[in-house]
Amino acid sequence: MWNMDELLERIWEKLDLYRVYTKPKGQVPDYEAPVILSKSKKTIEDFCNKIHRGLLKDFKYAIVWGSSVKHQPMKCGKDHELHDEDVIQIVKKI
Repeated sequence: MWNMDELLERIWEKLDLYRVYTKPKGQVPDYEAPVILSKSKKTIEDFCNKIHRGLLKDFKYAIVWGSSVKHQPMKCGKDHELHDEDVIQIVKKI
């Protein structure tokens, strides 16, 4: 019998795709609809462009949880490289 979860995980690894989850301020992360990034385009800037091209104009910093940061959570700039299954919250300029 095939283990579908294991098979899915191997497919993600082979395709070098990253799942990045969004976390609106004051809410729990949305694990149902990840933003999919490729291994070659995995910065916070790439993430912002994937959501909306105008998002970077108001970008102040991001708060990131996951294996790509040293501290949980950590403030990061747009050049920070995300890892698979990181959680990100975008903070915009006022």
